[in-house]
Amino acid sequence: MGIELKNVSKKFGDVVALSNVSLTVGKAEYVVILGPTGAGKTTMLRVVAGLEDTDSGDIFIDDNKANMLGPEERGVVYLSQTYSLFPHMNVWENTEFGPSVRDWDPKDKERLVTEMLNLVRLQDRTEAYPSELSGGMMQRNALARALSTNVRTLLLDEPLRALDARLRLDLRTELRKMSRDLGITSLHVTHDQEEAITIADRIVVLRKGKIIQMGTPEEIYDNPVSPFVMHFVGEANFFVGEVSKKEKDRTIVKCDGLSVHAKPTRFPMGSEVCVGIKTERCSVHPGVENGTNSLTGTLERMLFLGRLTSMEISSEYGGLKAKVSSGVSADFEEDDELTLRFDKDQAIVFPLPEDGLEKELEVE
Repeated sequence: MGIELKNVSKKFGDVVALSNVSLTVGKAEYVVILGPTGAGKTTMLRVVAGLEDTDSGDIFIDDNKANMLGPEERGVVYLSQTYSLFPHMNVWENTEFGPSVRDWDPKDKERLVTEMLNLVRLQDRTEAYPSELSGGMMQRNALARALSTNVRTLLLDEPLRALDARLRLDLRTELRKMSRDLGITSLHVTHDQEEAITIADRIVVLRKGKIIQMGTPEEIYDNPVSPFVMHFVGEANFFVGEVSKKEKDRTIVKCDGLSVHAKPTRFPMGSEVCVGIKTERCSVHPGVENGTNSLTGTLERMLFLGRLTSMEISSEYGGLKAKVSSGVSADFEEDDELTLRFDKDQAIVFPLPEDGLEKELEVE
């Protein structure tokens, strides 16, 4: 096994950073820890790296218990958000530091460093020192240095956050391919949902120090276990009501006079629930259209996102959103009356959160 956390907890004063966390990362698996700020993501990496002690629980790396091992004994490389480049070394020297201390053959070292600097697009800045680099360049240099150690376990804390959009997209692909080709076990922290979905073999959604859900990107996106996961990994419209009818292929939920048809559910009749629908799985139509799961409203605002456009709609049931093809949105103007529609098989029923829906959806 690559990395295993067993019932790991960590507090800083009264703040619970990790609460009884258990996670297994297989060898050569690429797992992304996704969550809002303060969820405990960085703390998880630091306890695996040996930079923080656990209050309880065990850490295993390559099937060896690592609790009592120092950072240098764990055989992992931790790429932090602070880059930690050597200020007196240039780009090339920082990148070759790992192979140098391991006394690599000069030809092998040169080949590897060249490959890593080409990967992060720094081949033309080999003589530059950290003080002469932008934040994005420093992050790329730190990434190249981490990758050049020939390590088999890699811990990445927001490794792409300071990069421009085009390079971020390119490096997502390269990181994943390299990890697979070299058999590297990777634990990658981010708060970027799109990044997580694109790069991960599995996603772990972390909130307030607890794992909320684990699964493939498809499982997390298509079958969220809570309104928070549904809204955080993507965006959703929600309706609060109670189960009024259950049929073999659908559940009908009464929401302030509106009947929302959704997927079948295990919740009994009369249960207080909320129904969630991803915004990109809603469609919009001009004028008023009557029918199941049809809601009429007024187009308040459109936000162009490139291939998609986010449409904000006011209705008697509150504010709604739909993310539709920008070709479709071109047929609408602000203040148009329109109908938002969704299929029952895209509507998921959740139990109403104890603290209410608004609190559940908060991003700390």
